Amino acid sequence: MKSGYTLPVFAIAAAKAAILTIQKNNSNLVELDLLESGLGEIAIAQSSIIEENTAIAIVVSDPGDNLDLTAGTPVWAWVKLEPFSQEKIILEAGEGLGRTANGKPAIYQLARDLAEVNLLPLLPEKISARIRFILPEGQALAKRTSNAAFGILEGLSLLGTSAISKPLSVEDKLEEFRATLQKKAAHSQKLAFYIGANGYQVCQKLGFDDSQLVQTANWIGAMLVEAALLGVTSITLVGYHGKLLKLAGGIFNTSSHLADARVDILVRAAVHQRLPIELIEQIERLFTAEAIHKLLVEHGYDRQVLQYITDQITQRATAYVQKYTDLKIEITTILCDRLGQLVV
Repeated sequence: MKSGYTLPVFAIAAAKAAILTIQKNNSNLVELDLLESGLGEIAIAQSSIIEENTAIAIVVSDPGDNLDLTAGTPVWAWVKLEPFSQEKIILEAGEGLGRTANGKPAIYQLARDLAEVNLLPLLPEKISARIRFILPEGQALAKRTSNAAFGILEGLSLLGTSAISKPLSVEDKLEEFRATLQKKAAHSQKLAFYIGANGYQVCQKLGFDDSQLVQTANWIGAMLVEAALLGVTSITLVGYHGKLLKLAGGIFNTSSHLADARVDILVRAAVHQRLPIELIEQIERLFTAEAIHKLLVEHGYDRQVLQYITDQITQRATAYVQKYTDLKIEITTILCDRLGQLVV
């Protein structure tokens, strides 16, 4: 199976090609320093001067043999070299590249690190590069992802933890997460577990260092047990309430293919909190955690119910670890909504 590159790599490759085109040094291939992943060569589909000191370049995303919907999508970089103002590299979101809920471009640390390493050396003194990434198919593709659920609006994001996109089976992916956990547990006894991009962003806002952050995906139970056996003493669980609430019902692999009792768990919480019977009956008739949360907000019961869910998650997770390891670790639960806002 063939490996490929993640979307930030193609964006920076296009930006480098555009800068080289302005400098009359354009090529069909550009070499990139991929940080911890060594060097890579990216094919350039097209590059052209638009006007003085301005060019555009296009590459085509190739994530390798992965089920990645960005495979084959064009990635454009519009670049203008201009007198230095405040920053040497200014990264902007054009058409098809998403923005966060606060309006900032959905361009994350890997893309910024790749830009600094590969583009800064090309810029003369007192010259800045204004770079606008354009994904012509980005808005259409984003509708087939959960980006909006994680607070990325109007398109795709330049998000990734590695430049290399490796094809992995489900089992391989779990082993990758376990390896990351083992590495980070060796340096810190206090970790934060997150499921998706919104959980990651919340962890950062809460002040956790990257060295403390561990992605679990659906394997929360297995990762909790592993962490305890590795000597971790404190874990903060962070994630979207509609996913993590499954733990309140004793479901520790949160894949919907295995179990999905979210509505039942929320009904139980509503009963326990003595909500009006008419409201509980409305909750029973809904199909998603998001719809139930919206209903609870409308009636002013959202914090009460979600605080109960939070407490249940913490208690069940603590008991789960003790059951399988005979060890006790301190667990804290923090729930957020689809936009990364805390809900309790």
